[in-house]
Amino acid sequence: MTTARQATGGKPRSAKQSKGMAETPPAAKAAVAPAVSPLAPKTYPALRPLAGVRLSTIAAGVRYQGRTDVLMTVFAPGTQVAGVFTQSKTASAPVEWCRARLKAGTARGLVVNSGNANAFTGKAGMEAARSVAESAAGVLGCRAQEIFLASTGVIGEPLAAEKITAVLSGLAEKGAADGWRAAAEAIMTTDTYPKLATATAEIGGRRVSINGIAKGSGMIAPDMATMLAFVMTDANLPAAVLQGLLDAGVKTSFNAITVDSDTSTSDTLLVFATGKGAQHPAITKANDKRLAEFRRAFDSVLLNLALQVVRDGEGAQKLIRVDVTGAKSDDSARRIALSVANSPLVKTAIAGSDANWGRVVMAVGKAGEPADRDRLRISFGDQVVAEKGARAAAYNEAAATKAVSGREVDIAVDLGLGKGRARVWTCDLTDGYIRINGDYRS
Repeated sequence: MTTARQATGGKPRSAKQSKGMAETPPAAKAAVAPAVSPLAPKTYPALRPLAGVRLSTIAAGVRYQGRTDVLMTVFAPGTQVAGVFTQSKTASAPVEWCRARLKAGTARGLVVNSGNANAFTGKAGMEAARSVAESAAGVLGCRAQEIFLASTGVIGEPLAAEKITAVLSGLAEKGAADGWRAAAEAIMTTDTYPKLATATAEIGGRRVSINGIAKGSGMIAPDMATMLAFVMTDANLPAAVLQGLLDAGVKTSFNAITVDSDTSTSDTLLVFATGKGAQHPAITKANDKRLAEFRRAFDSVLLNLALQVVRDGEGAQKLIRVDVTGAKSDDSARRIALSVANSPLVKTAIAGSDANWGRVVMAVGKAGEPADRDRLRISFGDQVVAEKGARAAAYNEAAATKAVSGREVDIAVDLGLGKGRARVWTCDLTDGYIRINGDYRS
C-alpha cells in the first residue's frame, strides 16, 4: 500500500475534481501526517550500530514532497544475504531483480524507495530497477548483482528512477551506523509508526547483534514475506545458513499474520550478515547446535516486527490472536486459523466488542477442513462460549463481552480431532480501513 495514512477520513473533492478537471500532480502534494495507531509501542528500541552496516536516507520526491522516501544501506565486502519474497504472480520489478541475484549470496548495497511500488510497470519497470542497481553499484564500486532493491507504494505507475539515482552518491557519502530510526521511517507508506527490533545472542561464546526494520499496514496476508522487512546481523554466517534460518523463522512470524487477506506484489524480507562482529566459531549448517541462542534471538526479531505490522493494520484498534488446536494436522489448523482471522464478520464483531461466537463457528465451517460440530470448543480469552454443538452451559454474556473489549483479544478454537495446531495474528476491521483505502491514491 502507499501514501501516508490520512489522519481523518476521505478528503472532499475540489471543484476542479468534481468537474473532471486534472487534479494536482501526485509529486506536487505534501505528505499528510498519519494518526498513530492506538496499538503502537509506547517507546522505540535504540538499535545499536552494527559493524559493516551504514545507513542513510533522503527526501527524493519519488511521489510526495516533504518526506524521506529513499533508504540506502551500504554493507561491508563479503556480506552474505538471504531472502523470501511474495508468491504473487504479479510480483514487482524489484522482487524479480532480487530473486535473480539471491543465488550469488553476497550483497554490498540495499536501495529502498517508498511512494511507488514499481509493480505492473512492464519492461520500463525492470529497466528502472536495473538503472537504480547499476547506479548504486557504480557509487559503491561493486557489481550490480550485489545491489538489492525494494519498492513500496502505488502499483501501475512508472517509477522515475532518475529521482533515485540522482541522490545515491550523496547517500553513500553520508551513510552512518546509527541511522536505524530514520531508515525505518523512510520506508513507511500507510504505516503510522516506524517498526524496529533488536536482539543479541552468543555463538560459541561470542556475542553478536541483530537489528531489524519493517514496514506494513495494509495489503497484508501470509505468503512468504508479507510487506518489506530488512534484518541485519554482524554475525559471520554463510548465505545458505541464513536462508535456512529465514525459511524456518517466517513460518511462525511473517507467514502467521494477516490484516486484510491481500498479498502484495512487493513483499520482500531480506537478511544480511556482515561477518564483522565478534569472531565466533565457523558455522556451516543452519541446524548447528551452537546456533540455538542465535536462532531464538533471530526468531524473536522476526516475530516482533511481524506483530508490529499487525498492530499498525489500517484502521486497527485491536490486536487479535487466533489459536487453533485439535485439528487433523498443522496445515489444517493453519487454514482454519486463517479462515477465522480473515473473516470480515469476525473482525467487525471484535471491532464492535460483540461476543458473537456464531461468526467464529461460521469461519471454522467455511474453511473446508475436517470439523465436527459436537467436538468443537470456542473460547474468547478464558471464557468458553461454545462447546458440544451448542452455546456453552456456563456461558456468561457480560464476561464474554469483556473478553473481546480490550486492545488485545484472544480467540481459541479446539477441533477435538487430532494434534494439529496453529497460531496466527490479525486485527479488527473498522471503518478506518475503508476511509484509508477509499482515499488511498488521492
